[in-house]
Amino acid sequence: MTRYADIPKPIRSGIVVVDPDRGTPQRIIVLQFNPDTLERSLSPQSAGGSGDSGGGGSGSGDRNEALRLKGPAQETWKFTAEIDATDQFEVAAPDGIHPQLATLEMLVQPTTQQIRDASRLSQKGAIEISPIEMPLTLFTWGSKRVMPVRLTELSINESAFDVNLNPIRASLSIGLKVLTVSDLPAGHRGADLYMAHLAQKERLAAAARGGSLGGLGLTAAGTGTVGTLNGRG
Repeated sequence: MTRYADIPKPIRSGIVVVDPDRGTPQRIIVLQFNPDTLERSLSPQSAGGSGDSGGGGSGSGDRNEALRLKGPAQETWKFTAEIDATDQFEVAAPDGIHPQLATLEMLVQPTTQQIRDASRLSQKGAIEISPIEMPLTLFTWGSKRVMPVRLTELSINESAFDVNLNPIRASLSIGLKVLTVSDLPAGHRGADLYMAHLAQKERLAAAARGGSLGGLGLTAAGTGTVGTLNGRG
């Protein structure tokens, strides 16, 4: 007979706010439910133009740059997260899910202290005030997907409330942009974390089973395209 204690608990996805100088976690946000679906988009950073500069083409791209990359692909993630206080009766929630929502909202907000400091510098006549830097944010989806990100979209749909009008159920549309070495300054801890994320992709790609020409309906012998694939002219 299987006991509930013997059933492994699912790994939760979440967001970790990290001190970029010390590398220590400042806050860990564990998603209550893992999203059912993920939408990921990768846009290659090509060195050449988008047009075709071949003899018969009409584009203006440089043929020497057609297969070159300027840097890592720009990657975005989109998913829907659910928060439901009624699913956690054992956890006291006098404010409903306000705290969980506020934690996510603060990922795109400066703190009151940061705003006061910027205002103080302005009043002192500072010529240039640098934009407020937010903490380094990591998104985790299991141990094989840990990457530095910037929150680009946060849409909240509150669908249930308690008697004090505290939200107790909400659906959140979250958009993330993976931060690469092209987005972060040299030596930034986030750049190192991105390199580790990219290295993990390389290891997974190396573990994939290779295909064969036969599976594509091609043969090793022949001329033209097939011969070219085999190094034959």
